[in-house]
Amino acid sequence: MSTHEPVTTDPHEQHDQPETEGEQLPGPGSSESVTAEMHQEPDHGEDSYRGTGKLKDRVALITGGDSGIGRAVALAFAREGADVVISFLEGEDEDGRRTAQLVEDAGRKAVVVPGDLTSEDFCQRLVDQTVEQFGRIDVLVNNAAYQMVQPQGLADLTTEQLDRVMKTNLYALFWMCRKVLPHMPRGGCIINTTSVQSSSPSPELLDYATTKAGIANFTRGLAQTVAGDGIRVNAVAPGPIWTPLIPATMPPEQVESFGRQTPLGRAGQPAEVAPAFVFLASAESSYITGEVLAVTGGMPVTI
Repeated sequence: MSTHEPVTTDPHEQHDQPETEGEQLPGPGSSESVTAEMHQEPDHGEDSYRGTGKLKDRVALITGGDSGIGRAVALAFAREGADVVISFLEGEDEDGRRTAQLVEDAGRKAVVVPGDLTSEDFCQRLVDQTVEQFGRIDVLVNNAAYQMVQPQGLADLTTEQLDRVMKTNLYALFWMCRKVLPHMPRGGCIINTTSVQSSSPSPELLDYATTKAGIANFTRGLAQTVAGDGIRVNAVAPGPIWTPLIPATMPPEQVESFGRQTPLGRAGQPAEVAPAFVFLASAESSYITGEVLAVTGGMPVTI
């Protein structure tokens, strides 16, 4: 019998609460490397993720793949053996290149395609470039999203912001799914990023929460539509995860307390979300479709 004590980590202590110091960052698309400007960069799994070949030789297309959860998913997919196409907003090229380097360091091909997903024409070009490069798309991760906190809720919410949130979070997801499916073989999968906001909406994120609820419902409906084609559709619902989007879109006092309301008492890290995407992309989840997998530090997702 082994005399070694098992190695366990209290989930409260797996990662420290980020040190924010009232941090504020420029909005999405306005900086060459938002991640590098953070006081404490997120953990994307650079030093911890170990692949075991779960996605060997698959082709994955990830929107919003330059930073945060998207970067962690790209890294994990590459270390599991996938080639990765990374889409991100123009102006975030340095972050995109850093993510691509992580993929290439794992011995896989990386293709970066900057552009604006609120344009249906760009969504078409993104799919066309992926198919030209690899001939097919095995995994689509719809991860790109936009949010902007409005402290007064509906009273401060402009039509311009509503349009941007809806087009980034919902229209682009609809376009990407429709354009990718003709190029997705049996055994392929789509993974959408929804949120704990889908069932527990914050008034200051009313538009964002509305889109995230729509994504959960779209996921379940599309899963039924394409199940006969051998394609699975699932979603991951993150809770408060420490990414550049947080200090770029929230006021300092909310950034300071971000994630402390969870039962685990801290913000999560992108590295803690990426394994959920790997699971849903791999054969280990072959009997799962139309599901929403919550990664929230204990906050319930009930939609």
